[in-house]
Amino acid sequence: PSPMKNPNMDIVIFRENTEDVYAGIEWRSGSEEAKKVIGFLSREFGINIREASGIGIKPMSEFGTKRLVRKAIKYALENNRRSVTLVHKGNIMKYTEGAFRDWGYEVAREEFGDKIITEQEKYSNTLPEGKLVIKDRLADNMFQQLLTRTSEYDVLAMPNLNGDYMSDAAAAQVGGLGMAPGANIGDFAAVFEATHGTAPKYAGLDKVNPCSIMLSGAMLLEYIGWKEAADLVKEGIKKTIQQKTVTYDLARQMEGAKEVKTSEFAEAVVRNVE
Repeated sequence: PSPMKNPNMDIVIFRENTEDVYAGIEWRSGSEEAKKVIGFLSREFGINIREASGIGIKPMSEFGTKRLVRKAIKYALENNRRSVTLVHKGNIMKYTEGAFRDWGYEVAREEFGDKIITEQEKYSNTLPEGKLVIKDRLADNMFQQLLTRTSEYDVLAMPNLNGDYMSDAAAAQVGGLGMAPGANIGDFAAVFEATHGTAPKYAGLDKVNPCSIMLSGAMLLEYIGWKEAADLVKEGIKKTIQQKTVTYDLARQMEGAKEVKTSEFAEAVVRNVE
């Protein structure tokens, strides 16, 4: 239930979450650290930055990028997805986000060359059997593509900031942040969590939508190989929403909905699982 809903929305977003401007390397305007960085850039590179400026660093590494894109491609291949799209602003930030795009194509060609084909390569309108398409889009363009040409996209891989924005925009098309699951997956461990942040004003009110955390739990079950259990959870949620038994955030988007508490929604899901 969403005013922006699109039945073709079935997108998985891979967001690098250790680098980019979210790395937290920044200094307050007027601080000694900011003054030193501004002075260094002026002396060494002739770059003039206003003195009363906050300063932030945007690191983007080959290692971090290839680790992310590698996981996105592996996921796409293992789950019979059609494409992986690298989302970036490399036309402006050539040596960070432009590098993200280039490193993404590199790891695709070097490690998955026999399984992928790039959008630039010539092939007929029919995709070669067993091939995964690797393509890229500018981030600002991708926002409108997500709305107007949803069915053309499948798995998206992008830097940290773009991923934060894009995942929320995608969530809006399926009912909002209360419906979108998330996970932080590394090489040796994984943490599953709701995509939304905390909302202290709703604490203890038994009001908010639990679907994000429930679906994150389903992702955890899939991660450890319990696909049947994960499917039961997802099917239980699907049936409950189809019955128009929903929390307040979805009720205001659905005609004829029955608004229920968090606990009541969870109980309805359990009944639909059983």
